[in-house]
Amino acid sequence: MRDLMAVFKALADENRVRAFMALRPREVCVCQIIELLGLAPSTVSKHMAILKQARLVDSRKKGRWIFYRLAGREAPAEARKIAALVSQLLADDPQTRADAKRLAKILKMDPEALCEKHKGSPAERNH
Repeated sequence: MRDLMAVFKALADENRVRAFMALRPREVCVCQIIELLGLAPSTVSKHMAILKQARLVDSRKKGRWIFYRLAGREAPAEARKIAALVSQLLADDPQTRADAKRLAKILKMDPEALCEKHKGSPAERNH
């Protein structure tokens, strides 16, 4: 039950759901998530930590870059099932579609420039 409750709590915030949906079907750098959501780097880092704690997303660090992706088979069954349901239910949502279009533009931007744009906060120094 603990895993299930963690998933529900993680998905109880619109920005976390938006970040979660942005990871379908690709890995995304935290600076790109920051740009998409328009939130402070520290806020996005906190949201991503909650999603990771619920085991809905995984991350990897490459140099100074942190990349997030949806969790795979190592995630609890409950998390995988709920993640699939949320993805299915929100696939045609207007906000999800708008975010997908915006993210497509963001992915064409230079990640270095995005990092510089968001530089300065404590969360971004770990980026």
